Amino acid sequence: MTRRDFSIRDIHMALDGELPGDERDDFQHWLDTNPDMKALNGRFEADRDMLGAAFAGVLDEPLPARILEQLSDGAAPRRRAAVWWQAIAAAILLLIGGSGGYIAGLAGLGTGDGQGNQLAEGAIAAHEIYSNERRHAVEVAATEKDHLGSWLSNRIGLTLVIPDLSEEGFELLGGRLLPNGEGAAALLLYEDKNGQRVSVYVTDQSTTKSKGKYEAEDGATAVYWLDRGYGCAIVGVLPKERIDAVARDAWRQLVTGLKV
Repeated sequence: MTRRDFSIRDIHMALDGELPGDERDDFQHWLDTNPDMKALNGRFEADRDMLGAAFAGVLDEPLPARILEQLSDGAAPRRRAAVWWQAIAAAILLLIGGSGGYIAGLAGLGTGDGQGNQLAEGAIAAHEIYSNERRHAVEVAATEKDHLGSWLSNRIGLTLVIPDLSEEGFELLGGRLLPNGEGAAALLLYEDKNGQRVSVYVTDQSTTKSKGKYEAEDGATAVYWLDRGYGCAIVGVLPKERIDAVARDAWRQLVTGLKV
């Protein structure tokens, strides 16, 4: 029987116990004959076990009474659902910042260094959550650009220049503050006339100097730089030439205001 081709998606299915039983031997053979995929499988498995240990027992705990009361009250289910989802999103992003990016890593395989990939994974996860949010994508709108810049600068510990990407066809929607390990990250969101969105993710948590590109399996690309304790990733689902141009323009403006 001819063995089928497997992919990163199958790695996640196997780790979640969802790979069909009759494919497991072929899947193992595929791993054994693809060292890169086997190494990736080992990384995801280790991260899964680490997260499992971190939450040991928590998932089995009963919901707090105050949450049960809210869920049973039908007065404002949509508002509570939005708050609940944002809390889950924040927890996921916090885990990404502190655990090496397992959850975002489910989307794809990085091509750069470890810290750069971690930055890119966090940026892609944030982009996927908030670029798809229509009503609450940002905390502070572009109409308060000066306040947005000073607020985010104070929280991430850098003088943040908000890039003007209008020459690339993107207008600022606004931004928000996100958890990033033990620190914080700034997320700036932009949109073009066709509704296509790109984001600029900025944090001061970096200890190396590098640049690279991380391409997720779902089409999102993060172009990132790490320099002088400053990390930046520009994320979008765009053709290669366009995302590269947007990233270069954003980085050029950001670095002019860098004060560490």
